[in-house]
Amino acid sequence: MRCVAITGAAGRIGRSIRAGLRERHALRLLDLAAQEPAGAHETVMRVDVADVDAVEKAIAGSDAVLHLAAIPEEAPFEELVEPNFVAPYAVFEGARRAGVARVLFASSNHVTGFYPRDVTTSVDDQLRPDTFYGVSKAYGELLGRMYHDKWGLEVACLRIGAFRERPTSISQLSLWLSPRDCLQLVERCLEIPHLGYTIVYGISANDRSWWSDEAAKRIGYEPRDNAEVFAAEIEADGPEFEEGSRAARLQGADFIDVDPTHPDAV
Repeated sequence: MRCVAITGAAGRIGRSIRAGLRERHALRLLDLAAQEPAGAHETVMRVDVADVDAVEKAIAGSDAVLHLAAIPEEAPFEELVEPNFVAPYAVFEGARRAGVARVLFASSNHVTGFYPRDVTTSVDDQLRPDTFYGVSKAYGELLGRMYHDKWGLEVACLRIGAFRERPTSISQLSLWLSPRDCLQLVERCLEIPHLGYTIVYGISANDRSWWSDEAAKRIGYEPRDNAEVFAAEIEADGPEFEEGSRAARLQGADFIDVDPTHPDAV
């Protein structure tokens, strides 16, 4: 079995895909938070993923790392530094030192949040992050680019949208990533023979998607779920944002106007 280390394994995505991944891979589950006891083909590890030496030791002998650990929303910059800037470095550098060939980095749709909703964007378009959080994910993508070009690591940056059991807002009709599609996306990135450096939007097969994602097709990702089946119920609640507002016009939605520098924000 291929050995896969997962950082942030106690988080929502880690908990969700854990059972599906362990059917085909041996898992090392890294987190500082409490986790469920180890099951078959699992090793639960308490690791500070901002500590490069600890990461190197924990992932040594793994075939790949799935880096999920992060603050997953906007926050004051100072709070993001260690989990969202230092930790990605520790994971990429730990993988390089340990000889781990492949890193899957959980990026975000918020690296392109300032694009208008009526503009179809792709992974080749310029980064336009909407928050400090989005900046941290853009940094992680560029860090992965350097580790690929400089040291040959295979890297996939997964621009994850709204990971939920089901979409709950009008914006999420475009952004939704279902749990089973998320599992398939991770599996494709683990199993494709030659990954290189790849950026993929992590969303389901949503009719209202704002992105053209040829990279997903190249790795064999074929999402099965579509947020449109929930559209009538969600739209019955009325508009999500004030008409003409930036949140209504831009892909970053409610992240657009979050200001963590304001004392009453976040």
